[in-house]
Amino acid sequence: MQQTERQTAASGSMALQEFWPWLADHCNCILRAGTPDSILYDDDDFHWRFTQENPRTLLVQLVRGKRLIGEVFVEPDLVSSVRLTPGDKDEVIFDLMAEADGEEHVLYYFVMAHGYDGHHQPEPTARHGRLH
Repeated sequence: MQQTERQTAASGSMALQEFWPWLADHCNCILRAGTPDSILYDDDDFHWRFTQENPRTLLVQLVRGKRLIGEVFVEPDLVSSVRLTPGDKDEVIFDLMAEADGEEHVLYYFVMAHGYDGHHQPEPTARHGRLH
């Protein structure tokens, strides 16, 4: 792993265009996702589904079987960057940031079981007693 990848894995920022394909490839590693007003928690019975509603809207759904538990609509045009910060234990928080009036604020966030590794292909990891 190169030095810049190591720094990004622990903290830093990246573009949404770089983050989104990686997130979709690592959907089994999502622990929580949401907005400042809502939160979706992962569970052994749930899975995450990624789709694109239209060119201006990305959609993340939390599903149990065929039943929708919750969803987050991401408007990529509003996201200025993705900020990485360490969370509890091995968790890493990915905040999708927006800029308004010279200040940044969180629009959406994803809490992952591991940091960004710079690769699009997921590596198997054990979480909740199952391989991902």
